Amino acid sequence: MPAPPGSPDPYDAPMFPVRTVVLGAFVPSLVFEIGVGAMLPIIAPTAVGLGASLAVAAVVAAMLPIGQIIADLPAGALAAKVGDRRAMVLAGLVAVLAFLGAALAPGLVTLSVAVLATGAASAVFNLARHSYLTEITPPLRRARVLSTLAGVHRIGQFLGPFVGALVIHGGDVRNAYLLGVATAAAATLTVLLVRETAPAERVPAGSLRARAAARRAARAARREAPLGPRMGKVLREHRKVFTSLGVAVLLVGAVRGARQTVIPLWGEHVGLDPATISLIFGLAGGVDMLLFYPAGKVMDRLGRLWIGVPSMLVLGASMVLLPLTDTVAAVSVVAALMGLGNGMSSGILMTLGSDVAPASGRAQFLGMWRVLQDSGGALGPLVVSAGAALGSLAAGIWVTGALGAAAAGALARWVPRWSVHANRSTRREAGLLP
Repeated sequence: MPAPPGSPDPYDAPMFPVRTVVLGAFVPSLVFEIGVGAMLPIIAPTAVGLGASLAVAAVVAAMLPIGQIIADLPAGALAAKVGDRRAMVLAGLVAVLAFLGAALAPGLVTLSVAVLATGAASAVFNLARHSYLTEITPPLRRARVLSTLAGVHRIGQFLGPFVGALVIHGGDVRNAYLLGVATAAAATLTVLLVRETAPAERVPAGSLRARAAARRAARAARREAPLGPRMGKVLREHRKVFTSLGVAVLLVGAVRGARQTVIPLWGEHVGLDPATISLIFGLAGGVDMLLFYPAGKVMDRLGRLWIGVPSMLVLGASMVLLPLTDTVAAVSVVAALMGLGNGMSSGILMTLGSDVAPASGRAQFLGMWRVLQDSGGALGPLVVSAGAALGSLAAGIWVTGALGAAAAGALARWVPRWSVHANRSTRREAGLLP
């Protein structure tokens, strides 16, 4: 329903402070993820070079997502204690040391610790920027901002292996870790140099003295808040959200996590060569990266369900179709469909987390939110692997397809209960639209 003549359009609010968000979040995120993306393909070869078997090398590579999951809850507590931007700076400094440790690692233990620390630093950096953007972004522009952040993350990890290949070419594979040192340092410096913009709804416009006083008060409150009890209180108060909508988050994470595994595994199963599999995977990634802004715009205009439910149905359908393919063309078409579904879902979990996160204890809440998201991302590939281990890769992939349908159903069931931005009807009921 259009707004009456002369009344302000609720969607015409300023999207975000451009310098603060673009330079303070998007650019550092892009640069940081380039370093992580450059690291991903070389962890296993580095471990093998240090004497690991393929099985042990896989365990070392798994230290990155394990580090993220382990650090998600502490990341929320840290961001609440020192502030979002300071947490990003601390995470960047830890990442610099972790990348350097990986470059200089004399053995598998040092390499494993360095990879684990990189995952932990990434968790803190991601959580802090999510919390920061939640605070400063108007709710009816939130999805576009967070889906763009998700797109920047994907672009960085897409570019990372190519940039890493350039620095490795003709030199040592460890140069890619040194690239990570440089990108983490550059991201940290960018965050330090960009002046913070206080949220408009909390600080009187045009009052520099009030802005400074608000920032000092917020820092003082964070210093006085104990870490452990605060986190426990947030988890207890919002347990109903985590045990209902949180199930949807877990399922969405599982389907999206499986996507990265099923294309290479099925390509290998039907006898495609590695170069062809890489091209198909790149095709899916290219389709994925085209959709992050349109997805955010639909979520802002029509509501979260208009993207959340269709994206999971498309991803689930593509999982069901993949085992029915056995040619390069067929696998490519289904992979592109998979990229379409994943691209449609860009930013959906961060946006929902921001919608339902409380103003008090926001960072701790988002820490638990990311535990569910990252745990789902780890669960998806395990489901596919379990199917392969039991003798049917196709069955494992079909189970993930069923998880896609379950994720769509869970979103449809629980998002309207917890988020006023589920659709335009829930916004009208909440008085946000005429």
